[in-house]
Amino acid sequence: MTGRRTPAHEEYRAARDLLLRLRGDREAARAAFRWPRAEHFNWALDWFDVIAEDNHRPALELLGGPAPDGAVPVVDRVSFAELAARSDALAVALRDHGVVRGDRVLILLGTRAELWETLLGCIKLGAVVVPAYQDLTRAEAADRISRGAVRHVVAAPGLVGLLDGSPVPGIRMAPGADRAGWVPYPDTRAARRPRFVPDGPTRAADPSFCYFTSGTTSLPKLVEHSHAGYGVGHLSSLYWSGLRPGDRHLNLSAPGWAKHSWSSLFVPWAAEATVLAPPDGGLPAAALPGVLAAHRVTSFCAPPSAWRALLPYATGGTGALRLREATAAGEPLTAETVERIETAWGVRVRDGYGQTEATALIGRAPGTPEPLAPLGHPLPGYRIVLRDPETGERGDSGEVCVDLTERPPGLMLGYAGLPERTAEAFAGGLYRTGDRGERCADGSIRLLGRMDEVFKSHGHRVSPMEIEAVLRTHPEVADAAVVPCEDPEGGLAPYAVVELRPGTGSRGAAGDGRIRAELLALAAERLAPVFVPRGIEVTARLPRTRSGKVRRGELRPAR
Repeated sequence: MTGRRTPAHEEYRAARDLLLRLRGDREAARAAFRWPRAEHFNWALDWFDVIAEDNHRPALELLGGPAPDGAVPVVDRVSFAELAARSDALAVALRDHGVVRGDRVLILLGTRAELWETLLGCIKLGAVVVPAYQDLTRAEAADRISRGAVRHVVAAPGLVGLLDGSPVPGIRMAPGADRAGWVPYPDTRAARRPRFVPDGPTRAADPSFCYFTSGTTSLPKLVEHSHAGYGVGHLSSLYWSGLRPGDRHLNLSAPGWAKHSWSSLFVPWAAEATVLAPPDGGLPAAALPGVLAAHRVTSFCAPPSAWRALLPYATGGTGALRLREATAAGEPLTAETVERIETAWGVRVRDGYGQTEATALIGRAPGTPEPLAPLGHPLPGYRIVLRDPETGERGDSGEVCVDLTERPPGLMLGYAGLPERTAEAFAGGLYRTGDRGERCADGSIRLLGRMDEVFKSHGHRVSPMEIEAVLRTHPEVADAAVVPCEDPEGGLAPYAVVELRPGTGSRGAAGDGRIRAELLALAAERLAPVFVPRGIEVTARLPRTRSGKVRRGELRPAR
Protein backbone atom coordinates (compact mmCIF):
# COMPACT_ATOMS: atom_id res chain seq x y z
CA MET A 1 0.00 0.00 0.00
CA THR A 2 1.30 3.41 -0.99
CA GLY A 3 -0.66 6.55 -0.25
CA ARG A 4 -1.25 8.94 -3.12
CA ARG A 5 -0.62 12.58 -2.29
CA THR A 6 -2.97 13.92 -4.91
CA PRO A 7 -4.09 17.54 -5.26
CA ALA A 8 -7.38 16.38 -3.71
CA HIS A 9 -5.46 15.13 -0.68
CA GLU A 10 -3.62 18.41 -0.27
CA GLU A 11 -6.84 20.46 -0.56
CA TYR A 12 -8.55 18.22 2.01
CA ARG A 13 -5.57 18.41 4.37
CA ALA A 14 -5.45 22.21 4.14
CA ALA A 15 -9.15 22.47 4.99
CA ARG A 16 -8.78 20.02 7.88
CA ASP A 17 -5.71 21.74 9.29
CA LEU A 18 -7.47 25.11 9.18
CA LEU A 19 -10.33 23.72 11.27
CA LEU A 20 -7.89 22.17 13.75
CA ARG A 21 -6.03 25.45 14.04
CA LEU A 22 -9.19 27.50 14.60
CA ARG A 23 -10.98 25.01 16.86
CA GLY A 24 -11.35 27.61 19.62
CA ASP A 25 -12.50 30.47 17.40
CA ARG A 26 -15.89 29.65 15.92
CA GLU A 27 -16.38 32.89 13.99
CA ALA A 28 -12.89 32.82 12.48
CA ALA A 29 -13.35 29.21 11.42
CA ARG A 30 -16.70 29.96 9.76
CA ALA A 31 -15.24 32.96 7.95
CA ALA A 32 -12.09 31.22 6.70
CA PHE A 33 -13.35 27.73 5.90
CA ARG A 34 -14.05 26.70 2.31
CA TRP A 35 -15.23 23.26 1.26
CA PRO A 36 -12.75 21.27 -0.83
CA ARG A 37 -14.27 21.00 -4.31
CA ALA A 38 -12.05 18.51 -6.16
CA GLU A 39 -13.76 16.83 -9.12
CA HIS A 40 -12.21 13.50 -8.18
CA PHE A 41 -11.91 12.33 -4.59
CA ASN A 42 -11.84 8.95 -2.90
CA TRP A 43 -11.52 9.36 0.87
CA ALA A 44 -10.09 5.88 1.45
CA LEU A 45 -7.44 6.21 -1.26
CA ASP A 46 -6.72 9.94 -1.22
CA TRP A 47 -6.84 10.42 2.55
CA PHE A 48 -6.80 7.26 4.66
CA ASP A 49 -4.09 5.41 2.73
CA VAL A 50 -1.85 8.48 2.86
CA ILE A 51 -2.07 8.95 6.64
CA ALA A 52 -1.76 5.16 7.09
CA GLU A 53 1.52 4.75 5.25
CA ASP A 54 4.14 3.39 7.70
CA ASN A 55 1.78 4.45 10.50
CA HIS A 56 1.74 1.76 13.16
CA ARG A 57 -0.32 3.66 15.72
CA PRO A 58 -3.67 1.98 16.48
CA ALA A 59 -6.47 3.07 14.17
CA LEU A 60 -8.99 0.73 15.78
CA GLU A 61 -9.32 -0.94 19.17
CA LEU A 62 -12.25 -3.31 19.69
CA LEU A 63 -13.47 -3.60 23.27
CA GLY A 64 -14.89 -6.77 24.77
CA GLY A 65 -17.61 -7.17 27.35
CA PRO A 66 -16.93 -6.56 31.05
CA ALA A 67 -14.90 -9.29 32.78
CA PRO A 68 -15.94 -10.63 36.22
CA ASP A 69 -13.72 -8.02 37.86
CA GLY A 70 -15.45 -5.26 35.85
CA ALA A 71 -12.51 -4.60 33.52
CA VAL A 72 -13.26 -4.15 29.81
CA PRO A 73 -10.37 -5.50 27.73
CA VAL A 74 -9.22 -4.69 24.20
CA VAL A 75 -9.90 -7.85 22.20
CA ASP A 76 -8.47 -6.67 18.87
CA ARG A 77 -6.16 -3.85 17.85
CA VAL A 78 -5.41 -2.79 14.25
CA SER A 79 -2.92 -0.15 13.16
CA PHE A 80 -3.50 2.40 10.41
CA ALA A 81 -0.97 0.66 8.14
CA GLU A 82 -2.46 -2.77 8.79
CA LEU A 83 -6.01 -1.58 8.16
CA ALA A 84 -4.99 0.04 4.87
CA ALA A 85 -3.40 -3.24 3.73
CA ARG A 86 -6.37 -5.35 4.88
CA SER A 87 -8.89 -3.11 3.11
CA ASP A 88 -6.76 -3.36 -0.04
CA ALA A 89 -7.01 -7.16 0.14
CA LEU A 90 -10.77 -6.99 0.69
CA ALA A 91 -11.25 -4.60 -2.26
CA VAL A 92 -9.29 -6.96 -4.52
CA ALA A 93 -11.36 -9.94 -3.37
CA LEU A 94 -14.64 -8.11 -3.96
CA ARG A 95 -13.53 -7.13 -7.45
CA ASP A 96 -12.45 -10.72 -8.19
CA HIS A 97 -15.97 -11.84 -7.21
CA GLY A 98 -17.58 -9.42 -9.65
CA VAL A 99 -18.27 -6.34 -7.52
CA VAL A 100 -17.84 -3.26 -9.69
CA ARG A 101 -17.99 0.48 -9.25
CA GLY A 102 -21.52 1.63 -8.46
CA ASP A 103 -22.79 -1.75 -7.17
CA ARG A 104 -24.68 -1.53 -3.88
CA VAL A 105 -23.31 -3.75 -1.10
CA LEU A 106 -25.36 -4.46 2.04
CA ILE A 107 -23.03 -4.67 5.06
CA LEU A 108 -24.31 -6.64 8.02
CA LEU A 109 -21.19 -7.30 10.07
CA GLY A 110 -21.70 -5.84 13.54
CA THR A 111 -18.67 -4.67 15.51
CA ARG A 112 -15.67 -6.60 14.23
CA ALA A 113 -12.52 -5.58 12.36
CA GLU A 114 -14.01 -6.87 9.09
CA LEU A 115 -16.59 -4.07 9.26
CA TRP A 116 -13.97 -1.32 8.92
CA GLU A 117 -12.01 -3.36 6.35
CA THR A 118 -15.17 -3.68 4.26
CA LEU A 119 -16.17 -0.04 4.58
CA LEU A 120 -12.76 1.12 3.41
CA GLY A 121 -12.53 -1.60 0.76
CA CYS A 122 -15.89 -0.66 -0.77
CA ILE A 123 -14.98 3.03 -0.81
CA LYS A 124 -11.71 2.20 -2.58
CA LEU A 125 -13.49 0.05 -5.13
CA GLY A 126 -16.23 2.63 -5.74
CA ALA A 127 -18.97 0.27 -4.59
CA VAL A 128 -21.89 1.88 -2.74
CA VAL A 129 -22.12 0.95 0.95
CA VAL A 130 -25.56 0.13 2.40
CA PRO A 131 -24.98 -0.41 6.15
CA ALA A 132 -27.49 -2.34 8.26
CA TYR A 133 -27.82 -2.83 12.00
CA GLN A 134 -27.17 -6.25 13.49
CA ASP A 135 -30.64 -6.93 14.91
CA LEU A 136 -32.31 -6.51 11.55
CA THR A 137 -35.29 -8.82 11.14
CA ARG A 138 -35.68 -11.19 8.19
CA ALA A 139 -38.48 -9.01 6.79
CA GLU A 140 -36.40 -5.85 7.19
CA ALA A 141 -33.43 -7.51 5.48
CA ALA A 142 -35.60 -8.47 2.50
CA ASP A 143 -36.98 -4.91 2.38
CA ARG A 144 -33.49 -3.38 2.46
CA ILE A 145 -32.31 -5.63 -0.36
CA SER A 146 -35.36 -4.98 -2.51
CA ARG A 147 -35.85 -1.23 -2.03
CA GLY A 148 -32.11 -0.62 -1.78
CA ALA A 149 -31.44 -2.37 -5.11
CA VAL A 150 -28.69 -4.31 -3.32
CA ARG A 151 -26.51 -6.54 -5.54
CA HIS A 152 -24.11 -8.02 -2.97
CA VAL A 153 -24.03 -8.80 0.75
CA VAL A 154 -21.21 -9.08 3.29
CA ALA A 155 -22.51 -10.48 6.58
CA ALA A 156 -21.30 -11.84 9.92
CA PRO A 157 -21.45 -15.66 10.22
CA GLY A 158 -24.33 -15.61 12.69
CA LEU A 159 -26.47 -13.40 10.43
CA VAL A 160 -26.36 -15.28 7.12
CA GLY A 161 -29.72 -16.94 7.90
CA LEU A 162 -31.45 -13.56 7.68
CA LEU A 163 -30.78 -13.55 3.94
CA ASP A 164 -32.36 -16.94 3.21
CA GLY A 165 -34.95 -16.41 0.52
CA SER A 166 -33.84 -12.87 -0.30
CA PRO A 167 -32.88 -12.47 -3.97
CA VAL A 168 -29.27 -11.25 -4.04
CA PRO A 169 -28.08 -11.19 -7.67
CA GLY A 170 -24.38 -10.97 -6.84
CA ILE A 171 -22.19 -12.50 -4.15
CA ARG A 172 -22.94 -13.33 -0.54
CA MET A 173 -19.75 -13.18 1.53
CA ALA A 174 -19.19 -14.06 5.18
CA PRO A 175 -16.16 -14.77 7.39
CA GLY A 176 -15.81 -18.54 7.71
CA ALA A 177 -18.68 -19.14 5.30
CA ASP A 178 -19.69 -22.81 5.19
CA ARG A 179 -23.18 -22.40 3.76
CA ALA A 180 -24.27 -23.11 0.20
CA GLY A 181 -24.36 -19.95 -1.89
CA TRP A 182 -21.88 -18.08 0.30
CA VAL A 183 -18.22 -17.33 -0.42
CA PRO A 184 -15.63 -17.03 2.35
CA TYR A 185 -14.34 -13.66 3.45
CA PRO A 186 -10.69 -13.38 2.30
CA ASP A 187 -7.77 -13.87 4.66
CA THR A 188 -6.96 -10.18 5.01
CA ARG A 189 -4.46 -10.94 7.79
CA ALA A 190 -2.19 -13.11 5.64
CA ALA A 191 1.50 -12.27 5.46
CA ARG A 192 1.30 -11.58 1.72
CA ARG A 193 -1.67 -9.60 0.48
CA PRO A 194 -2.53 -8.11 -2.89
CA ARG A 195 -2.36 -4.37 -3.32
CA PHE A 196 -5.47 -2.71 -4.68
CA VAL A 197 -5.03 -0.63 -7.82
CA PRO A 198 -8.15 1.36 -8.78
CA ASP A 199 -9.52 1.06 -12.29
CA GLY A 200 -9.64 4.84 -12.59
CA PRO A 201 -10.33 8.01 -10.63
CA THR A 202 -13.40 8.30 -8.41
CA ARG A 203 -15.77 11.14 -9.21
CA ALA A 204 -16.48 13.04 -6.00
CA ALA A 205 -20.14 13.33 -7.04
CA ASP A 206 -20.63 9.55 -7.49
CA PRO A 207 -22.73 7.70 -4.88
CA SER A 208 -20.77 6.18 -2.00
CA PHE A 209 -23.14 5.52 0.95
CA CYS A 210 -26.85 4.75 1.20
CA TYR A 211 -28.43 4.86 4.66
CA PHE A 212 -32.00 4.01 5.58
CA THR A 213 -33.59 6.58 7.89
CA SER A 214 -34.92 5.53 11.29
CA GLY A 215 -38.54 5.67 10.13
CA THR A 216 -40.18 7.21 13.22
CA THR A 217 -43.34 8.27 11.37
CA SER A 218 -43.20 6.48 7.99
CA LEU A 219 -41.44 3.76 6.02
CA PRO A 220 -37.65 4.32 6.21
CA LYS A 221 -36.32 6.27 3.23
CA LEU A 222 -33.01 5.49 1.52
CA VAL A 223 -30.66 8.48 1.77
CA GLU A 224 -27.91 8.61 -0.86
CA HIS A 225 -24.58 10.37 -0.24
CA SER A 226 -21.69 10.97 -2.61
CA HIS A 227 -18.00 10.35 -2.01
CA ALA A 228 -17.72 14.07 -1.25
CA GLY A 229 -20.89 13.94 0.87
CA TYR A 230 -19.37 11.93 3.68
CA GLY A 231 -15.65 12.08 2.90
CA VAL A 232 -15.55 15.88 2.59
CA GLY A 233 -18.85 16.75 4.27
CA HIS A 234 -17.80 15.40 7.65
CA LEU A 235 -15.22 18.16 8.00
CA SER A 236 -18.06 20.08 9.68
CA SER A 237 -18.54 17.12 12.04
CA LEU A 238 -14.80 17.06 12.68
CA TYR A 239 -14.89 20.69 13.79
CA TRP A 240 -17.81 20.06 16.13
CA SER A 241 -16.18 16.94 17.64
CA GLY A 242 -13.02 18.82 18.64
CA LEU A 243 -10.87 15.77 17.82
CA ARG A 244 -7.12 16.18 17.32
CA PRO A 245 -4.38 13.90 15.99
CA GLY A 246 -3.49 11.25 18.56
CA ASP A 247 -6.84 11.40 20.39
CA ARG A 248 -8.60 8.27 21.60
CA HIS A 249 -12.29 8.43 20.70
CA LEU A 250 -15.12 6.27 22.06
CA ASN A 251 -18.50 6.42 20.28
CA LEU A 252 -21.53 4.46 21.47
CA SER A 253 -23.44 4.50 18.16
CA ALA A 254 -24.03 1.02 16.74
CA PRO A 255 -23.09 -0.04 13.20
CA GLY A 256 -25.89 0.40 10.69
CA TRP A 257 -26.77 3.98 11.64
CA ALA A 258 -25.38 7.11 10.01
CA LYS A 259 -23.96 8.37 13.31
CA HIS A 260 -21.65 5.32 13.34
CA SER A 261 -20.05 6.52 10.10
CA TRP A 262 -19.80 9.99 11.59
CA SER A 263 -18.08 9.09 14.83
CA SER A 264 -16.48 5.72 14.17
CA LEU A 265 -15.03 6.26 10.70
CA PHE A 266 -14.82 9.61 8.93
CA VAL A 267 -14.41 12.04 11.83
CA PRO A 268 -11.81 10.24 13.97
CA TRP A 269 -9.69 9.18 11.02
CA ALA A 270 -9.93 12.62 9.44
CA ALA A 271 -8.36 13.76 12.73
CA GLU A 272 -5.87 10.84 12.76
CA ALA A 273 -7.33 9.62 16.05
CA THR A 274 -7.87 6.10 17.38
CA VAL A 275 -11.39 4.61 17.30
CA LEU A 276 -12.43 2.61 20.38
CA ALA A 277 -15.45 0.46 19.52
CA PRO A 278 -17.76 -1.05 22.18
CA PRO A 279 -18.93 -4.64 21.66
CA ASP A 280 -22.21 -5.52 19.98
CA GLY A 281 -24.97 -4.74 22.44
CA GLY A 282 -22.97 -1.89 23.97
CA LEU A 283 -21.56 -1.47 27.46
CA PRO A 284 -23.51 -1.01 30.71
CA ALA A 285 -23.58 2.56 32.00
CA ALA A 286 -21.93 1.44 35.24
CA ALA A 287 -18.87 0.24 33.29
CA LEU A 288 -18.33 3.41 31.25
CA PRO A 289 -16.43 5.54 33.80
CA GLY A 290 -13.94 2.71 34.22
CA VAL A 291 -13.61 2.30 30.46
CA LEU A 292 -12.98 6.02 29.96
CA ALA A 293 -10.23 5.97 32.59
CA ALA A 294 -8.58 2.62 31.83
CA HIS A 295 -8.42 3.18 28.07
CA ARG A 296 -7.27 6.81 28.31
CA VAL A 297 -10.25 8.08 26.33
CA THR A 298 -9.91 11.74 25.37
CA SER A 299 -13.19 12.10 23.44
CA PHE A 300 -16.53 10.44 24.19
CA CYS A 301 -19.70 10.71 22.09
CA ALA A 302 -23.03 9.26 23.19
CA PRO A 303 -26.72 9.99 22.67
CA PRO A 304 -28.45 12.05 25.39
CA SER A 305 -30.24 8.93 26.68
CA ALA A 306 -26.85 7.31 27.36
CA TRP A 307 -25.57 10.45 29.10
CA ARG A 308 -28.68 10.42 31.33
CA ALA A 309 -28.12 6.74 32.17
CA LEU A 310 -24.53 7.58 33.08
CA LEU A 311 -25.44 10.25 35.65
CA PRO A 312 -25.66 7.92 38.70
CA TYR A 313 -22.10 6.73 37.98
CA ALA A 314 -20.54 10.15 37.30
CA THR A 315 -19.56 10.67 40.92
CA GLY A 316 -16.37 12.68 40.76
CA GLY A 317 -12.79 11.51 40.97
CA THR A 318 -11.60 13.14 37.74
CA GLY A 319 -7.94 12.37 38.38
CA ALA A 320 -7.99 9.13 36.37
CA LEU A 321 -9.91 10.64 33.45
CA ARG A 322 -8.25 12.20 30.42
CA LEU A 323 -11.56 13.21 28.85
CA ARG A 324 -11.31 16.52 27.00
CA GLU A 325 -14.24 16.36 24.56
CA ALA A 326 -17.74 15.15 25.46
CA THR A 327 -20.44 15.32 22.80
CA ALA A 328 -24.04 14.26 22.24
CA ALA A 329 -26.37 14.16 19.25
CA GLY A 330 -29.75 12.74 18.35
CA GLU A 331 -31.99 14.86 20.59
CA PRO A 332 -31.43 17.97 22.75
CA LEU A 333 -29.50 17.65 25.99
CA THR A 334 -31.02 18.89 29.22
CA ALA A 335 -29.20 21.52 31.26
CA GLU A 336 -29.28 19.17 34.25
CA THR A 337 -27.31 16.50 32.36
CA VAL A 338 -24.69 19.02 31.21
CA GLU A 339 -24.29 20.54 34.68
CA ARG A 340 -24.01 17.22 36.53
CA ILE A 341 -21.38 15.82 34.16
CA GLU A 342 -19.39 19.05 34.31
CA THR A 343 -19.54 19.09 38.11
CA ALA A 344 -18.40 15.47 38.36
CA TRP A 345 -15.81 15.30 35.58
CA GLY A 346 -14.88 18.89 34.76
CA VAL A 347 -15.85 18.56 31.09
CA ARG A 348 -18.85 20.13 29.38
CA VAL A 349 -21.02 17.91 27.17
CA ARG A 350 -21.52 19.73 23.88
CA ASP A 351 -24.68 19.31 21.86
CA GLY A 352 -24.71 18.82 18.10
CA TYR A 353 -27.30 18.52 15.36
CA GLY A 354 -27.22 16.77 12.02
CA GLN A 355 -29.27 14.22 10.14
CA THR A 356 -28.93 11.05 8.11
CA GLU A 357 -29.43 13.47 5.21
CA ALA A 358 -26.66 15.88 6.29
CA THR A 359 -23.42 16.04 8.24
CA ALA A 360 -23.15 18.13 11.42
CA LEU A 361 -25.05 21.39 10.82
CA ILE A 362 -25.23 23.11 14.21
CA GLY A 363 -23.40 22.59 17.48
CA ARG A 364 -21.59 24.02 20.43
CA ALA A 365 -18.07 24.75 19.28
CA PRO A 366 -15.05 23.09 20.90
CA GLY A 367 -12.60 25.02 23.02
CA THR A 368 -14.83 28.04 23.60
CA PRO A 369 -16.28 29.03 27.00
CA GLU A 370 -19.88 29.15 25.78
CA PRO A 371 -22.68 29.33 28.33
CA LEU A 372 -25.35 26.66 28.51
CA ALA A 373 -26.82 27.98 25.28
CA PRO A 374 -29.52 26.17 23.30
CA LEU A 375 -27.85 23.66 20.97
CA GLY A 376 -25.25 25.96 19.41
CA HIS A 377 -24.31 27.92 16.29
CA PRO A 378 -24.08 26.99 12.61
CA LEU A 379 -20.90 25.03 11.95
CA PRO A 380 -18.23 25.94 9.36
CA GLY A 381 -19.40 25.37 5.80
CA TYR A 382 -23.11 25.76 6.52
CA ARG A 383 -25.31 28.84 6.28
CA ILE A 384 -28.45 28.16 8.30
CA VAL A 385 -31.66 30.10 7.73
CA LEU A 386 -35.04 29.82 9.45
CA ARG A 387 -38.05 29.85 7.12
CA ASP A 388 -41.59 30.57 8.24
CA PRO A 389 -43.61 27.62 6.87
CA GLU A 390 -46.73 29.75 6.40
CA THR A 391 -45.29 32.85 4.74
CA GLY A 392 -42.02 31.51 3.33
CA GLU A 393 -40.20 34.47 4.87
CA ARG A 394 -36.78 34.07 6.45
CA GLY A 395 -36.46 35.27 10.01
CA ASP A 396 -35.69 34.22 13.57
CA SER A 397 -38.18 31.35 13.78
CA GLY A 398 -39.32 28.58 11.46
CA GLU A 399 -38.05 25.51 9.67
CA VAL A 400 -34.30 24.97 9.95
CA CYS A 401 -32.94 25.16 6.41
CA VAL A 402 -29.56 25.20 4.66
CA ASP A 403 -28.91 27.95 2.11
CA LEU A 404 -27.92 26.32 -1.21
CA THR A 405 -26.29 29.35 -2.80
CA GLU A 406 -23.02 27.44 -2.52
CA ARG A 407 -24.34 23.93 -1.96
CA PRO A 408 -22.39 22.21 0.85
CA PRO A 409 -21.13 18.74 -0.15
CA GLY A 410 -22.29 17.30 3.18
CA LEU A 411 -25.91 17.28 2.05
CA MET A 412 -27.40 14.12 0.58
CA LEU A 413 -27.73 13.60 -3.15
CA GLY A 414 -31.36 12.78 -2.43
CA TYR A 415 -33.79 10.03 -1.48
CA ALA A 416 -33.04 7.11 -3.77
CA GLY A 417 -36.05 6.24 -5.92
CA LEU A 418 -38.12 9.13 -4.54
CA PRO A 419 -37.62 12.11 -6.87
CA GLU A 420 -40.69 13.96 -5.59
CA ARG A 421 -39.55 13.72 -1.95
CA THR A 422 -36.09 14.86 -3.01
CA ALA A 423 -37.55 17.85 -4.84
CA GLU A 424 -39.57 18.78 -1.74
CA ALA A 425 -36.43 18.65 0.41
CA PHE A 426 -34.49 20.87 -2.04
CA ALA A 427 -36.94 23.61 -2.93
CA GLY A 428 -36.67 27.37 -3.23
CA GLY A 429 -32.87 27.43 -2.97
CA LEU A 430 -32.95 25.71 0.43
CA TYR A 431 -32.47 22.28 1.89
CA ARG A 432 -35.38 21.83 4.31
CA THR A 433 -34.57 19.71 7.34
CA GLY A 434 -38.14 19.24 8.58
CA ASP A 435 -37.10 20.52 12.03
CA ARG A 436 -38.36 23.74 13.60
CA GLY A 437 -36.05 26.13 15.41
CA GLU A 438 -35.61 29.67 16.65
CA ARG A 439 -32.63 32.00 16.72
CA CYS A 440 -31.56 33.44 20.07
CA ALA A 441 -30.11 36.89 20.70
CA ASP A 442 -26.52 35.60 20.56
CA GLY A 443 -27.07 33.92 17.19
CA SER A 444 -27.34 30.42 18.60
CA ILE A 445 -30.21 28.21 17.46
CA ARG A 446 -32.63 26.29 19.59
CA LEU A 447 -34.50 23.30 18.18
CA LEU A 448 -38.23 23.06 18.89
CA GLY A 449 -38.88 19.64 17.35
CA ARG A 450 -40.00 18.17 14.07
CA MET A 451 -42.29 20.36 11.98
CA ASP A 452 -45.00 17.71 12.15
CA GLU A 453 -44.64 17.41 15.95
CA VAL A 454 -44.98 21.09 16.87
CA PHE A 455 -48.64 22.06 17.22
CA LYS A 456 -50.79 25.05 18.17
CA SER A 457 -52.79 25.20 21.39
CA HIS A 458 -55.05 28.18 22.08
CA GLY A 459 -53.02 30.32 19.70
CA HIS A 460 -49.64 29.28 21.12
CA ARG A 461 -47.11 27.14 19.25
CA VAL A 462 -46.26 24.18 21.51
CA SER A 463 -42.87 22.43 21.25
CA PRO A 464 -42.96 18.92 22.75
CA MET A 465 -39.20 19.12 23.33
CA GLU A 466 -39.54 21.96 25.84
CA ILE A 467 -42.16 20.12 27.91
CA GLU A 468 -40.23 16.84 27.75
CA ALA A 469 -37.07 18.53 29.03
CA VAL A 470 -38.92 19.67 32.16
CA LEU A 471 -40.52 16.27 32.81
CA ARG A 472 -37.13 14.54 32.51
CA THR A 473 -35.83 16.54 35.47
CA HIS A 474 -37.99 14.43 37.80
CA PRO A 475 -35.63 11.95 39.49
CA GLU A 476 -37.84 8.95 38.69
CA VAL A 477 -38.35 9.75 34.98
CA ALA A 478 -35.99 8.13 32.46
CA ASP A 479 -37.61 9.66 29.38
CA ALA A 480 -40.73 11.49 28.25
CA ALA A 481 -42.64 12.06 25.05
CA VAL A 482 -45.32 14.67 24.44
CA VAL A 483 -48.01 14.43 21.75
CA PRO A 484 -51.14 16.52 21.05
CA CYS A 485 -54.53 15.47 22.35
CA GLU A 486 -57.99 16.95 21.92
CA ASP A 487 -58.66 19.70 24.44
CA PRO A 488 -62.15 19.64 26.05
CA GLU A 489 -62.23 23.42 25.60
CA GLY A 490 -61.49 23.03 21.89
CA GLY A 491 -58.37 22.62 19.76
CA LEU A 492 -55.31 20.72 20.92
CA ALA A 493 -53.40 20.40 24.18
CA PRO A 494 -50.20 18.59 25.23
CA TYR A 495 -50.38 15.02 26.56
CA ALA A 496 -47.32 13.30 28.08
CA VAL A 497 -46.19 9.69 28.29
CA VAL A 498 -43.30 9.10 30.72
CA GLU A 499 -40.96 6.14 31.10
CA LEU A 500 -39.71 5.50 34.62
CA ARG A 501 -36.15 4.70 35.60
CA PRO A 502 -35.61 1.01 36.42
CA GLY A 503 -36.05 0.33 40.14
CA THR A 504 -37.68 3.68 40.88
CA GLY A 505 -41.26 4.68 41.41
CA SER A 506 -44.05 2.87 43.17
CA ARG A 507 -45.93 0.76 40.64
CA GLY A 508 -49.66 0.32 40.63
CA ALA A 509 -52.46 2.86 40.50
CA ALA A 510 -51.43 4.65 43.69
CA GLY A 511 -47.78 4.92 42.67
CA ASP A 512 -48.59 6.11 39.17
CA GLY A 513 -51.02 8.64 40.62
CA ARG A 514 -48.33 10.05 42.88
CA ILE A 515 -45.90 10.45 39.98
CA ARG A 516 -48.56 12.10 37.80
CA ALA A 517 -49.34 14.59 40.55
CA GLU A 518 -45.66 15.41 41.08
CA LEU A 519 -45.07 15.85 37.35
CA LEU A 520 -48.09 18.11 36.93
CA ALA A 521 -46.89 20.24 39.85
CA LEU A 522 -43.39 20.38 38.32
CA ALA A 523 -44.81 21.42 34.94
CA ALA A 524 -47.04 24.06 36.53
CA GLU A 525 -44.04 25.49 38.35
CA ARG A 526 -41.73 25.72 35.31
CA LEU A 527 -44.05 26.11 32.30
CA ALA A 528 -46.71 28.52 31.14
CA PRO A 529 -50.25 27.15 31.66
CA VAL A 530 -50.76 26.34 27.97
CA PHE A 531 -47.71 24.02 28.08
CA VAL A 532 -48.80 22.03 31.14
CA PRO A 533 -49.89 18.54 29.99
CA ARG A 534 -53.63 17.88 30.16
CA GLY A 535 -52.85 14.29 31.01
CA ILE A 536 -49.85 12.12 31.91
CA GLU A 537 -49.50 8.40 31.29
CA VAL A 538 -46.87 6.28 33.06
CA THR A 539 -45.31 3.39 31.13
CA ALA A 540 -42.52 0.88 31.62
CA ARG A 541 -41.05 1.61 28.20
CA LEU A 542 -41.74 4.05 25.39
CA PRO A 543 -42.01 2.56 21.88
CA ARG A 544 -38.75 3.13 20.01
CA THR A 545 -37.09 2.64 16.66
CA ARG A 546 -33.99 0.46 16.31
CA SER A 547 -31.85 3.56 16.79
CA GLY A 548 -33.59 4.43 20.07
CA LYS A 549 -35.81 7.27 18.85
CA VAL A 550 -39.35 7.39 20.23
CA ARG A 551 -42.10 6.31 17.82
CA ARG A 552 -44.49 9.16 18.53
CA GLY A 553 -46.96 7.90 15.98
CA GLU A 554 -47.68 4.93 18.28
CA LEU A 555 -48.54 7.11 21.29
CA ARG A 556 -52.24 7.67 21.77
CA PRO A 557 -53.77 9.73 24.62
CA ALA A 558 -55.74 7.56 27.03
CA ARG A 559 -59.48 8.07 26.78
